[in-house]
Amino acid sequence: MEAASSFFESRSRGWNVNSLMNFSHLNSRVQLHLRKVSMSMSLSLSANLNVWFGSLVYTTLCLSLLVASLGVYAHMLVNLGGFLTSMAFIGCVMWLMSVPSYEEGKRWKILMGASFLEGLSIGPLIDLCNNLFPDSGLVLTAFLGTIAIFASFSGAALFAKRREYLFLGGILSSAVSAMLTLRFCSYFFGGASAMFNLELYGGLLVFVGYVLFDTQLIIERADKGDDDYIQHTLDLFMDFVSIFVRILVILTKNAGEKSRKEESRRKRSQ
Repeated sequence: MEAASSFFESRSRGWNVNSLMNFSHLNSRVQLHLRKVSMSMSLSLSANLNVWFGSLVYTTLCLSLLVASLGVYAHMLVNLGGFLTSMAFIGCVMWLMSVPSYEEGKRWKILMGASFLEGLSIGPLIDLCNNLFPDSGLVLTAFLGTIAIFASFSGAALFAKRREYLFLGGILSSAVSAMLTLRFCSYFFGGASAMFNLELYGGLLVFVGYVLFDTQLIIERADKGDDDYIQHTLDLFMDFVSIFVRILVILTKNAGEKSRKEESRRKRSQ
């Protein structure tokens, strides 16, 4: 037994980690090949992790949209949506941001609750559109249009060069601040109608830009080790809902103008 232990001790004294990583006995061509192999393995592992993280974010986003649609349906049944649910949504968002990222289960439940409250909040708008134009399919058209826009600009951000759209952050923040300032001024100096159109169409462009910016920002954060997919999902969810609401309002506005024109023509013909 002592002979065996002395044998292993002598072997361990002659071996260390540095000797395992020492490739000096290999020629330069083989060393270069091994470096390329290790680099390609690292890149492949990093790419697989990024794909897995991206699928997790978009899967959670789909679940959030599904829960939001349940909130819309709940409003249709019992008329719950309104100002209070909007304030509750903001409260849930602030609560989510205050909970540490390691409490994943709790944050996931808060995200789903916030999605349901947001569905309740936009329920009155969807209900109004259905009542005004019951057979027009405006809600479905707005939803499909939002999916097309969101998918197109998300794909553009995913396949673009790294950090190509990150410069949009300052521009978009300035645009939002400018619109809020103009809206505040319209309460005192008038021009509410023009301000409404500016917020409607300008806001649509701003949130389309945020899809580009947020998608690339998520990529950069994930690449640096930030795997908070719940917060990233919340960012994209708010972009999606903001685009959907504005497209729906634009379609409803255009449908109302079209119906008024047709009614005026009918009166003239009589």
